Amino acid sequence: MQVINATAARAKFFKLLQEVEQNHEPLLIAGRHNNVVMISEEDWRSIQETLYLSSIPGMVESIKAAAAEPLSECSPYPGWE
Repeated sequence: MQVINATAARAKFFKLLQEVEQNHEPLLIAGRHNNVVMISEEDWRSIQETLYLSSIPGMVESIKAAAAEPLSECSPYPGWE
């Protein structure tokens, strides 16, 4: 993860916004007393979705089982119709 101090981040804030969004790499902004991490909105939403799905009992196991199933054995229909 790239690290930048707050003064340098302030000087090139809009450039950093673009870089973080385009590269999908978090940026640690180090201040005198506190640090923050800048991530893109898309990445933030993805993290939130992953946390939500992981909180559903049995969901992680279901996803792992589906990923291990050969594509030739998969149905073209979702099964909830």
